[in-house]
Amino acid sequence: MGLFFEILSAINNPNQNGSVDQLSTVMNGLQQVGGDRIDPNTMQTVLSTVGGFLAPSLKQQMLGGALPVDGILSQLTGGNIGSGLLSSILTPQLQQQIAQAVAQKTGMDATMIQTMLPSIVPAVLGFFKMGEATPGSGASNSVLQAFLDSDRDGDTDLGDVFKFAGRFLNRPA
Repeated sequence: MGLFFEILSAINNPNQNGSVDQLSTVMNGLQQVGGDRIDPNTMQTVLSTVGGFLAPSLKQQMLGGALPVDGILSQLTGGNIGSGLLSSILTPQLQQQIAQAVAQKTGMDATMIQTMLPSIVPAVLGFFKMGEATPGSGASNSVLQAFLDSDRDGDTDLGDVFKFAGRFLNRPA
């Protein structure tokens, strides 16, 4: 839940780019990826599993200097990405591992999951983009930092973000 609170904080912080419209766009993108094939509970499991693999991969690449944070977010958000760009974050072997792990947890077809990854990953990174600093503010990306939090306190689950964001955006009038 801590990661979702960081997203809410970014929405309310004038020094960060987050907005309710941006959150809505990310959620709509994830719902479109799933379409009629994936119910919200299953999508929550998919995102939790993808996040579990994505965090260590991003940490490793960023610590090694192979992938600057700003470059990741600008190149990989906003829609479906090519397999080459996806492979720069998640190796083909890791993509297969993700697909197998999701398949085991959800009963979905691993091949279908693997074909969905180029759409899921940019949508997930859209959550992180909400934490980017506004020009000239000098703020750090608190959403991405929370996701990459290495203290393993259990509150960086992307599935929880999906669940709470859905509740937030669809709250009763």
